[in-house]
Amino acid sequence: MDLQNADCILIEGSNMAEAHPVGFQWVMEAKKRGATVIHVDPRFTRTSAVADLHVPIRAGSDIAFLGGLVNHVLSNDLDFREYVVAYTNAANIITEDFADTEDLEGLFSGWDPETKRYDPVSWHYEPPARMSDDDVANIEDVQDGEPVSHEAAQSDTHGSGGSPLPWKGRRDETLQHPRCVFQILKRHFARYTPHMVEETCGIPASEFAKVADALVANSGRERTTAFCYAVGWTHHSTGAQMIRTSAILQTLLGNIGRPGGGILALRGHASIQGSTDIPTLFNILPGYIPMPLAPLHQSLDAWVEDDEGKAGFWGNIRSYSVSLLKAYWGDAATAENDFCFDYLPRLTGDHSTYATVKSMIDGGCKGYFIVGENPAVGSANGKMQRLGMANLDWLVVRDLQMIESATFWKDGPEIETGELVTEEIGTEVFFLPAATHVEKSGSFTQTQRMLQWRDKAVEPPGDCRSELQFYVDLGNRIREKLADSTDEMDAPVLELAWDYPVDETGEPDGESVLREVNGTGPDGAVSSYLDLKPDGSTACGCWIYAGVYADEVNQARRRKPHWEQDQVAAEWGWVWPANRRILYNRASAAPDGTPWSERKKYVWWDPEQGRWVGKDVPDFVPDRAPDHTPAPDAHGPDAIGGQDPFVMQTDGKAWLFAPLGVADGPLPAHYEPAESPVANPLYPVQSNPGRRSLKTPSNPINPSRSEVFPYVFTTYRLTEHHTAGGMSRTLPYLTELQPEPFCEVSPRLARERGLVHGEWATIISARTAIEARVLVTDRLRSLRLGDRFVEQVGLPYHWGGNGLSTGDSANDLVNVTMDPNVFIQDKVGTCDVQPGRRPRGPALVEYVAQYRRRAGVPEEGDL
Repeated sequence: MDLQNADCILIEGSNMAEAHPVGFQWVMEAKKRGATVIHVDPRFTRTSAVADLHVPIRAGSDIAFLGGLVNHVLSNDLDFREYVVAYTNAANIITEDFADTEDLEGLFSGWDPETKRYDPVSWHYEPPARMSDDDVANIEDVQDGEPVSHEAAQSDTHGSGGSPLPWKGRRDETLQHPRCVFQILKRHFARYTPHMVEETCGIPASEFAKVADALVANSGRERTTAFCYAVGWTHHSTGAQMIRTSAILQTLLGNIGRPGGGILALRGHASIQGSTDIPTLFNILPGYIPMPLAPLHQSLDAWVEDDEGKAGFWGNIRSYSVSLLKAYWGDAATAENDFCFDYLPRLTGDHSTYATVKSMIDGGCKGYFIVGENPAVGSANGKMQRLGMANLDWLVVRDLQMIESATFWKDGPEIETGELVTEEIGTEVFFLPAATHVEKSGSFTQTQRMLQWRDKAVEPPGDCRSELQFYVDLGNRIREKLADSTDEMDAPVLELAWDYPVDETGEPDGESVLREVNGTGPDGAVSSYLDLKPDGSTACGCWIYAGVYADEVNQARRRKPHWEQDQVAAEWGWVWPANRRILYNRASAAPDGTPWSERKKYVWWDPEQGRWVGKDVPDFVPDRAPDHTPAPDAHGPDAIGGQDPFVMQTDGKAWLFAPLGVADGPLPAHYEPAESPVANPLYPVQSNPGRRSLKTPSNPINPSRSEVFPYVFTTYRLTEHHTAGGMSRTLPYLTELQPEPFCEVSPRLARERGLVHGEWATIISARTAIEARVLVTDRLRSLRLGDRFVEQVGLPYHWGGNGLSTGDSANDLVNVTMDPNVFIQDKVGTCDVQPGRRPRGPALVEYVAQYRRRAGVPEEGDL
C-alpha cells in the first residue's frame, strides 16, 4: 500500500500487472498522483503498457544495468550525501589486503579455486583506532582464525541480523580515504558505463539515461523512488547480488526506510512470505534463526555465541532461540537440559531441494513429501525431478488435483520415451486430497510482511483435509506408535508440546496455533519480541510474529477499510515486526531526528516527549535520542547509537559493501548465466565463480557461446494460469482463456528460423526438447549487443500432461545452476528453435542426443 506514496516506481524482474494484479492497484494509484512508472523487462507486457517507459533488457544481465545506474549516481555526485554518510557503511575503511574484481580480473580476494568459495577475511573493516575490550577479543579471534572460514562467507549460516561483524571499524566521514567503501564502490562500478550497459544488456544509452534521470529526480529529501521485483531477479545464479545491487542503488539515493521508497519483493502467491518466515527451507528456523551446524554447534551456548550480545536487536538471539525451544518442547525444555537444544537436528551439508533430488537419484533419499507443489512441472529440469521421484521407496502428494508429480510413474514424458518403465518403478505413491484456501481457516503472510486471517467459507468435500489437520494428525499417529519407546532417539518426538485443541470434525484450532506462534509468558500472550526472555519463562514459535496475538486478540483478523484510516492503515491485518509498516523507518528522519522534509514526514524525534513519534511504529529504541552515543562495551539494543537506523545490523548501518556473509563477493559483479550466447563483456570470468552446480548425467549444461544453442530462453507466468497449473488447467474457463503452451519470438527470429505465427515450433536444450505454438510478436525485441543481435524466446511454464489443457513443460528445458547464497536455480538458458513439432517416443531422446554431440556436451558417463 505504501507504493501509492512513491514518486517513481521501477519494476524489474516482474510483470506486476499480470502476476500481482491486486498489489498493482497501488502502482496505478501512485501514477494517478503523478508518479513515473518504469518497467524493465525482456518482454513488453500489460505492465509495460501502463508504464511511462518500457526498457527491454537481455534476460540475466540486470546487474550490468543496475551497476550502470550506480555508476551514474556515484560518478556525478548524485547520491543523497547526508543520508549516505550517516546511515551507511560508505565511510568504513576496508583492510589493505582487499582486492577487487578490477585487480583480479573478475574475482575478489579470498577466492579458493579448489573449493570454489571465498574466505572473507580480507573484506573486513579495518579495526578502530580506539578499541573496546570486545574489539580486542575479536581481533584475537580473527588472528587465531576462529571465525575466518569458508562458512563465514556463506549467507545461509547467518540469520535475521546477517553476519556478525568482529568490530564496527574505522570510518572516514569525508569519504576520501582510498580504502573507504565509498571510494571502493566508485572504482568497482566505474566500468559500468552507458556504453557497457548497451553492449551487455542491449539497452540504448538514450533509454538508460531516461531511467537514470527519473530515479535521481525522484530521490532526495522531497521525493522517493520504490523498486519492485519478483522471480525475474531471484531465479538467477546471481539473483542475490541482483537484489543487492538494487539495494545499493536505493541506499545511495536515500530511499530505504522512507515512505514511498524501499524494495518490494513480490511473492508468487499467498503466503510465500510466510513459508520463509515460518520456513519450509532447510537452513533456517522460524524468524530466520539459522539452523545449528553439526561441526560447530554442540550446545546452546555455541549456537548463539556468534550473535549474542552483538549490537542491535539481533543481539537478543538467546531470548528468541530459547523461546522457540520452549514453544517446541514446552515443560520438557529446561535450563538443566539446555532447553532441549540437543533435540534440534544439525546441518551436515547442503540439503536444499535440488541437492535432495540428486540424492533421490543417487539412492540416498528414500521418502518424499510434496505439499502444494508440483516439481514435475514447476521445478527446473523436470526430467531430473521425475527421475528422482522414480527412485524413491515412497512418495506422499497432497494436492487439490491429481497433478503430474502424482502420476509421473504412468504417464510422464519419460514413460513415452522409454527412459522410465512403469513396471520397473518401485515408488509407492500416496495421494491425499487437500482442502482449498476457502475450505480452511488460517493466516496468510503476504508480500508486504502482512498477516491476514481468512475464515473458512465452506467445508472441504470428501476426504479433503487442511494442512493443519494433516500434520497434527500425522504427529499424533507417529507419537502413538512411539508411545512405549525407550529409545532416546524418539524422545524429541514424544516430548513435543503437541496438544492442539480440535473441533468436532477433528480440525485443529488455527487460532491456538497462531497464539503459540505469537508467544506466551507468565501473563498470557506476549505483546512484542521485546517481551521474550532467555530464562525459559516465555515460549514463542516465531519471534518476529510476537504481537500478532497481543492482548489475546487475533490481530491478523482486523479488516478496517483503508478509507477509514490514515495512509499507514495500521488496523488492516498485522505486519511483522510489531505491526511496523516500513522497516528501518528511523531513516525517514535526518540524523538530528527532524523529518527530511514535510512532504515525506513519517517518523521523527519529539524532544518534549523524549521519544520517537510519527505515523508508524518507530523501528528504533523508542526513547533513544538522536545524539545518543552508546558506551564502548554496550551490547544488544543498548549498543545502538542514536543515528544507527539499521537496527538489525551489527554496526547499525546499511551495507553498501558486505564485509562478510555473502557467498559470491562483497560487491555485485556482472557474470553471465551458466548458459549464455555471449562472452562476459566486463570480466574474463564468464559465469558466477561461486555458483552451485549439480554434476549429474540428468543435468547436462549447454556450452556458452554455442552456435548449436544460439538463442536465450526465459520462462514466465500468465494471469490466466497459476504456477505449475494444478489450480488452473483443470478449470474450463481459465483453460479457454489460455488453451495451450506457446513461445513468443521476435519477427527477426521468426524469419531466421522459418517460424510461422500460430504453427508449431520445437525448442531444444541439452536436457530435452519441447513443442509450443508460435507467437510472433514485437513484444520481444531483437536486442543489439555491439555488432550482433541476441534473440530471446519467451516461454510460459504452466503446462504439463494432466488437466483440460495439456502440453510440454517449459521447465523441462531449464538447467539446475544455483545462486550460492540461497540455492535458487537460474531461469535463463540457451536453446535452439526449429519449425514443426518435436519427435515422439524414443526418437526424442536421440534427437536431443544429436544436439548434445554437435554442441560438445559431455556424454552422460563423462559428467
